Parts: sequence; structure tokens; C-alpha cells
Amino acid sequence: MPEFERAIPILRIFDLAKAREFYLDFLGMSWDREHRFAPDLPVFAQVSRGLLLLFLSEHFGGGTPGTKLILRMTGLDGFQAELLGKQYRHVRPGIETRPWGWRDMSIADPFGNVLVFSEPLAEGA
Repeated sequence: MPEFERAIPILRIFDLAKAREFYLDFLGMSWDREHRFAPDLPVFAQVSRGLLLLFLSEHFGGGTPGTKLILRMTGLDGFQAELLGKQYRHVRPGIETRPWGWRDMSIADPFGNVLVFSEPLAEGA
């Protein structure tokens, strides 16, 4: 019987400094590693927070700009409060309740990728 592990999406980025500002400073992720074949070539990086793991790539074939991810999680209200407390000038994320039983907080990164942090509604809500 097949068993699947977590998917690791590759997101296209165009500016390493902006990626660090967004993913580390704003979203609170860890910059786990990066690789370049030579100092003047594009970077391929890994960021994480808890069980969430993302690859970021400056390579032409490393991801498509404008990718949308649904990231299932718990603790959405606390995460939103954390982000709002940072006063990030590019976004003040809100939470939307969806008719299919989930609450979503959508945030676009500086490269057009959209991260949708999604939490199930509480029982009886």
C-alpha cells in the first residue's frame, strides 16, 4: 500500500533580500539552508516553521510565479495577531470564514505567490 509524506512546494522568488524580509522577518520562518552552484548564480533555499517546509528558488525552472498554496494549520487567530503585531507595511492579513467549514488568511508574498493559512472551524461553530 502506498504511503505519502508531506509535499514540499517550490516557490519562485526574484530577490533574496525581499524573500528573507517576508519569510523570516514577517512570517517568522527559519532560513534552514541555501545553495548556489557559483556565487553569481541563482539561489535555492529552504525555509521552515514547525512542520511547514517550503523551497524558494531563483532558478527559471524552479517554481511558477503566482503559485497558490493552501497551508492547513491550527492556531490561526494567534498567528494573525503575531503578524499584525509586526506592522509589516505590505500587508495586514484578515481572516475569512468559508462556507465549506474552514477559516482562511491569505497573504501574497513579494513575488505573487499566495499563501492561504487555513484552519477548520471549531465544532458547533
